Amino acid sequence: MNEKTNQKENAKSALGIRPKLEFFHPNGKGTGCAIRLELIPAHDKEGGSIMLSAANQLTIGNLRGPNPVYPRFNWEGKIVVRLDFNDLCKILQVLRGECESLDDGRGIYHRTAKSTTKIVLRHLTDQVSCYSFELYRTLSSGEDDAAHFLFNPAEALGLCESIADSMSLIAFGVPMAILQRDVV
Repeated sequence: MNEKTNQKENAKSALGIRPKLEFFHPNGKGTGCAIRLELIPAHDKEGGSIMLSAANQLTIGNLRGPNPVYPRFNWEGKIVVRLDFNDLCKILQVLRGECESLDDGRGIYHRTAKSTTKIVLRHLTDQVSCYSFELYRTLSSGEDDAAHFLFNPAEALGLCESIADSMSLIAFGVPMAILQRDVV
């Protein structure tokens, strides 16, 4: 394989990778949750977004002993929601302290032919400061599912900064180099 072909293959494989941010909160009760955020930049005529997946904890695990067993999460039964530019702006308002919850506590609704998903984000300050993120999905068949995740202040700050830094890619995508022809 020549050097030019090798460079093209490396570029193709690099382009196939999407940045992801993951948070895992297993607990001893088996009621924990994991969150995965995947950045999808705008391209062509398609707006950018962040795909958010939430998976509830399946197993408790046991980290003691010589052969630790780690908790597992139900990624096959995950709840997935596409957060567009407007959704992310509302989430940033909560994470930056400009408001206490999404749409004054009503949450954001996403409706498709298969399901309705409600997204709730609230800043809690009762016993400890944290951010409560909740997803509620109702399938058209009537089946319900939910996921609940608590971000501590440091995680919320990192999430806020990560979303803020990705907004230009979500809005405008990755700029393409424009080749200019010599004018004669």
